[in-house]
Amino acid sequence: MEWLIGRLSLSYLPSDPVTMGAAIGMPLALLFIVGAITYYKKWGYLWKNWITTTDAKKIGVMYGLVAIIMLLRGGADALMLRLATALGGPGGKQLFDTDTFQQVFTAHGTIMIFFVGMGLMFALFNIALPLIIGARDVAFPFLNSMSFWLFFAGMILINASLVFGGFSNGGWLGYPPLTELQYNPGPGVDYWIWSLQIAGVGSLLSGVNFFTTIIKCRAKGMRLMKMPIFAWSVLVTSVLIMVAFPMLTVSLGLLSLDRLAGMHFFTSDGGGNPMMYINLIWAWGHPEVYILVMPAFGVFSEIVATFAKKRLFGYRTMVAALIAIMFLSFIVWQHHFFTMGAGANVNAFFGIMTMVIAIPTGVKLFNWIFTMYKGRIDFKAPMVWFMCFAVTFTLGGVTGVLMSIPAIDFQVHNSMFLVAHFHNVIIGGVLFGYIAGLTYWFPKIFGFRLHDGLGRWSSYFWVVGFMLAFMPLYALGLMGAVRRLDHYDDPAWIPFFVVSAVGVVVIGIGACLFVLQLAYSVWKRKTLRDTTGDPWDGRTLEWSVPSPAPHYNFAINPIVTRIDDWWYQKQDGVMAPKPEDYKPIALPKNTPLGFFIGMTAFVLGGALIWHIWWLAIFSFILIVLFAIVRSMDDFTEEVIPAAELLRLDKEARA
Repeated sequence: MEWLIGRLSLSYLPSDPVTMGAAIGMPLALLFIVGAITYYKKWGYLWKNWITTTDAKKIGVMYGLVAIIMLLRGGADALMLRLATALGGPGGKQLFDTDTFQQVFTAHGTIMIFFVGMGLMFALFNIALPLIIGARDVAFPFLNSMSFWLFFAGMILINASLVFGGFSNGGWLGYPPLTELQYNPGPGVDYWIWSLQIAGVGSLLSGVNFFTTIIKCRAKGMRLMKMPIFAWSVLVTSVLIMVAFPMLTVSLGLLSLDRLAGMHFFTSDGGGNPMMYINLIWAWGHPEVYILVMPAFGVFSEIVATFAKKRLFGYRTMVAALIAIMFLSFIVWQHHFFTMGAGANVNAFFGIMTMVIAIPTGVKLFNWIFTMYKGRIDFKAPMVWFMCFAVTFTLGGVTGVLMSIPAIDFQVHNSMFLVAHFHNVIIGGVLFGYIAGLTYWFPKIFGFRLHDGLGRWSSYFWVVGFMLAFMPLYALGLMGAVRRLDHYDDPAWIPFFVVSAVGVVVIGIGACLFVLQLAYSVWKRKTLRDTTGDPWDGRTLEWSVPSPAPHYNFAINPIVTRIDDWWYQKQDGVMAPKPEDYKPIALPKNTPLGFFIGMTAFVLGGALIWHIWWLAIFSFILIVLFAIVRSMDDFTEEVIPAAELLRLDKEARA
């Protein structure tokens, strides 16, 4: 039977109460969702309008929905971690055993980076980028669909480990020898490897897609230095993705060969070197931090200019700063392991480079401040998110420069100080930025705004909870508390861990308010509907289409003569397009092939995890066949005649 089912065994069913609860709860939630869709007879609607769609806006919505669900999932992990440390002092009670703690820690880091941060990022790319640059769609609509379903397959695969097999306990970057077969023979590490491989391929393809979209699909007259800053942030991020993600693919591929084929790339006693893996994973990992945060910089640049009612200060310096960060992000990775014996000269170089990269980052913050100077600032929810970001991210940047000094890093490396710094940057920079972006551009997709009061209250709880959760960790790091710690003997640490746990609860309230904001706004959408087509008095080109944007984005492709051209056109009094301006257009048709490839990749990943070789071979062949079928598809639907386009455009603008 081994050839048929591989190493599948009932012994891999969860036994710990925490994982048992998750293993029972997730299938029940899935059954409830499937039952509701079946009861309301929505399968046909979902298949036709969402599952098979190639519309970038709808794909962006699906990215965002998955990311928000994973945000709640990763937030629950964070709450469990902080509760465990709050109760883990001398005389305390362990919430769960050490192995489960390591699994929860690994799950939290992996899900928040790969399936929350990356998911929200690609959601905003799909929602806003084509509108901002005056494009009707992305360059490769089918590739966009396939990228999402690969991302979705990776998400399902990594959560499936909770139900059967167990999550990896090797940390969110999977350092060997902890993840080598000799020390970790179970399927948890394999789940981690193949879920990230599948989702990573989707991310790489998305990087290629959005890079090509910006280079080839911009509106007529929009030269690079006339693009909005958000488009520039997407461009440099796409370059980082294309260069960095192959390194992730290689490092995970070599680790999987160690585990599956008896190789010894990273096993010391077999002639390998674990430090090679650490160099590879961080050569991807540090650019990944900027992959996540630079689109947020672009979002804030648009938001600050809009709500300060001024042009963005220092446009050219902002572009230069983005390009400088893109380059410098590749030559700082070794500061992540100053303590591992590289030598004083190497440490000095990477320490200096880490300090240097803070300069273009600081330039952006000062430019935002100067943009606000003497502006008529309107503190709507997106602007409040920016103010929360400015405080938390600045603190994270200062502590990052502090740790760029090797002597200081030797003292705080692998401590709670590092955990606090990292979350300052990722939560304060990435998450606040993407929530602000979703709030800002929400009317362009759905035609109504999110409730502003609930959005502001969500940001207040987030920032207060953040300070409570992570400021104590700085002190704990200086006191000697290391990360990945589930119990300890020093009673002086208990108050700090308790305050941190309270902070996570406050953050949870902020996250719930964000979900409530979405639900309430959908319920009250008629009263929140945007009737002007210009909900935030935006300066950039995306407001030249109605809210919500029609499925074809632009009935007439715009012509750009200057930066912020649409804003200036509005001041001059834009004339409505004439009937003779409309030309027939052709749009890509929906296709199920992206969904089929994603789901087959999920099966392939599962087969490799459980060593079901016949199924792995069959799945791989099936993916190749789907790709061949796609190559034979003309992929265009019937042309929309000019008269019909005129009617649709008038209807949308009404």
